Amino acid sequence: MSEHQGPDELHRKRMKRREINPMLRFLTFSCWERYQLLGNARIRDAFAVHLEETKAAFGIRLIAWVFMPEHVHLLAYPTAGPSVVQFLFALKRPFARDVIARWRELKAPVLGRILDAKGKPHFWLPGGGHDRNVATFEERQEKIAYIHKNPVTRGLVENREDWKWSSYRWYMGDRSGVVSLDL
Repeated sequence: MSEHQGPDELHRKRMKRREINPMLRFLTFSCWERYQLLGNARIRDAFAVHLEETKAAFGIRLIAWVFMPEHVHLLAYPTAGPSVVQFLFALKRPFARDVIARWRELKAPVLGRILDAKGKPHFWLPGGGHDRNVATFEERQEKIAYIHKNPVTRGLVENREDWKWSSYRWYMGDRSGVVSLDL
């Protein structure tokens, strides 16, 4: 076990995805070492643009989402075509590459914290993160509520509508955000 690989990481690498399309999926992935690499509003805004472009390119229907400072939750409905693994790869890798390149240009201090044992920088934790098939309407509603309540539970805002980086506002009728839903 490496210095950056705890017991949960070992479990994650053994996780088998059950690609049952079309089936609703609850996806969670985290920043490197759970650092708050999405803690900056500009980075969250850029990730929102990238998510919208990637979901459109892959034909993913997005039901709910939230970007937290150190992780992301998506409730997604993959259609026939590319797998969830391919979608996540296309979502996470180019975004990480672009952000890290920008940090290098700026000589950002965060670069020293995101290096692995070999000196390679990372934005995301390796592996696929958490992936759960959502089979029932009740479970779907529970996941949507969990996603929208996450910023409040964490103390980032007092009200769900105050967190800009969530689909909650979309559910309340505000369609001004970058990321659209496909209900």
